[in-house]
Amino acid sequence: MTQIRWIPGVLVLVIIGLCVTVAQNSTAQRVTQKPYPNFELDVLVNGRPVAEYYARGRTYIEAIQGAEYELRVRNPSADRVAVALSVDGLNTIDARHTSAWNASKWVIEPYQTITISGWQMSSERARRFYFTNERDSYGAKLGQTANLGVISAVFFRERRREVTIARPLEAPASKSSRAEGTLDNRAAAPMRDDDEYAATGIGRDVRNDVRWVNMDLDSNAAGEVTIRYEYYSALLRLGVVPREREPLNRREDSRGFSPEP
Repeated sequence: MTQIRWIPGVLVLVIIGLCVTVAQNSTAQRVTQKPYPNFELDVLVNGRPVAEYYARGRTYIEAIQGAEYELRVRNPSADRVAVALSVDGLNTIDARHTSAWNASKWVIEPYQTITISGWQMSSERARRFYFTNERDSYGAKLGQTANLGVISAVFFRERRREVTIARPLEAPASKSSRAEGTLDNRAAAPMRDDDEYAATGIGRDVRNDVRWVNMDLDSNAAGEVTIRYEYYSALLRLGVVPREREPLNRREDSRGFSPEP
């Protein structure tokens, strides 16, 4: 039996012999064995999805330095699902680095969407995601820097439905103690050469209530979505985004009137 965490309103965590959490909105993609609809995962800045680029067999987005962001996850299927959601290789619920099956998970009802705005720190509080450099990242603070720049969602279908409430979510002492004193150090400092790669920081404190519930999951993932994020300069070097025309060359092509038809 798997334990799951539920958020008042929409957020839940699922624990499979582990822990799972349920979130307030849903989105993901990539099907494995069964013909489920594509799950969806979007990165939101100021409430709007960031443009995606498809290259090198991956999905990329441009990180915006200092910007807070949210993860919107959608479940388009008729089944309740639990999603293991990680940022920079760290679980968004407990900041652990585990397999998707062993990860704490968010629960999403059929045809519903949840939005996760930050790292869950307790049964009531979360800390916002924001784009920053590697040195200022949450991963660096925890000594986990092997997977910076990756957002991943892996979905598991529920076998049978049970809604028994279990224990409240408690943040690991080591994680919560490291979280203190890391608020918004991202002001407008100029980027250094070693800061040109994007990562995710642990930002301001926000209210986000959750609780645990029981949930029995299929052991095979029903779908997976992975997004790579980098600053524009890195995407340019990877050949993911086109190089913008030099302003002077653009001005040289200017004309007084439009060409005759």
